[in-house]
Amino acid sequence: MAVQMTRGQKVLWWVLLALGILLAIVAGTALWAYRSLEGNIRTDHAAARELREREAQRPRAGGGGKDGRNVLVIGHDAGSGTGNARSDTVLLLHVSADGRRAEAVHVPRDIVVDIPACGPEKEGEGQGEGQGEGEGQPEEGRRAQFNWAFQWGGAACTVRTFEALSGVRVDHHLVLGFEGFAEVVDAVGGVEVELDRAEHDPNVGHSLPAGRHLLDGEEALAYVRARVHVGDGSDLNRLSRQQEFLALLYDRITERGTVTNPARLYPVLRAVTSALTADPGLDSLDELRGLAEDLRAVPEGGLSFRTLPTLPHPTEPDRLTLDAAAAGRVFAALIADRPLPREP
Repeated sequence: MAVQMTRGQKVLWWVLLALGILLAIVAGTALWAYRSLEGNIRTDHAAARELREREAQRPRAGGGGKDGRNVLVIGHDAGSGTGNARSDTVLLLHVSADGRRAEAVHVPRDIVVDIPACGPEKEGEGQGEGQGEGEGQPEEGRRAQFNWAFQWGGAACTVRTFEALSGVRVDHHLVLGFEGFAEVVDAVGGVEVELDRAEHDPNVGHSLPAGRHLLDGEEALAYVRARVHVGDGSDLNRLSRQQEFLALLYDRITERGTVTNPARLYPVLRAVTSALTADPGLDSLDELRGLAEDLRAVPEGGLSFRTLPTLPHPTEPDRLTLDAAAAGRVFAALIADRPLPREP
């Protein structure tokens, strides 16, 4: 009997796809193809080294997986014509120690947080003056919106910023360039959307009249990045658009039978793995496949999605601050490996 997937399950399926781990269901893939895909994945040695050097400043590491596993997934927009490399999308993927739950918690990019001084430790660190936006990471930590951490210090800085904000230990991280997203859309022949009204956001090159449109990769990338002139202009609205589009992408892939056809699946996986950078614990297809198998083994009803609760920032227009009480309950549940609290 076929099982109807929920919207949340469809988005989780995209997470698996985006991690390049659908080889778990393609046992017959030729060895040459497997090796080719394996070679596409880059290892983030620099971030791993910095995180080791900063170990004393990080939350404690769980023992033997008793606290579950936390993987920070970072989507960045370098190469998308923005002129920077900020993290456009960040989510924490938590897999419970008993394997019965998986939770994906989105971190809004516009929350104002304390970003630590990032980069390798060095003598006299913290004695210089901070630099302005776009000039690189200041030697001292500073308060800024969350997505500046990636531009200033890459994945390690994003991991450390999230850990300082939440108290949650990040076990692994994965970075996916948005160019991989566009190539996946092209690999499946485009994705169709329907607009009730015309949309125009010149900031990202998005312009479509009302009606139905089959978007190619470049158009799809502009669609999911549109924000300021679309809907209410908020980052939370953009997150919702991204989730809706990824569900449409899931439908497109399954309707075309891509996952059961190696000839169609290989270009998708090639696009994803070419845009993927992983820490040394997740930089092989075998390790990624292991994560995929754990996620796929989560029972029905054990998958949940959450965006960290926020409030409008009291002094900075168009910025957010965490709802401390509500976010604290989410963080406490993740640390204790308990189910996330119900949303109010």
